[in-house]
Amino acid sequence: MSENLHDTQFFRAIPENKMDVSQVIQLVYEALSEKGYNPVNQIVGYVMSGDPTYITSHNSARSLIMKVERDDILEELLSFYIEQKFDGGK
Repeated sequence: MSENLHDTQFFRAIPENKMDVSQVIQLVYEALSEKGYNPVNQIVGYVMSGDPTYITSHNSARSLIMKVERDDILEELLSFYIEQKFDGGK
């Protein structure tokens, strides 16, 4: 097989298994609950400030939530709220 240095080589990275934002929220919620924290207050604190210390490291919750953009978390929560509140879960 002869190699041609002028040909473009293709590289395709295998995408990492990305967790859905709602899955991350659920796992973080459960970890916070297990440790006795108020999950809503802690998640709000994290989303508002960006400070990961609002989230426990129990069950890797802190590292999980840091893999998701805060605006994606807010979008997921707001979309769910609007769907449940105004669409009646249609």
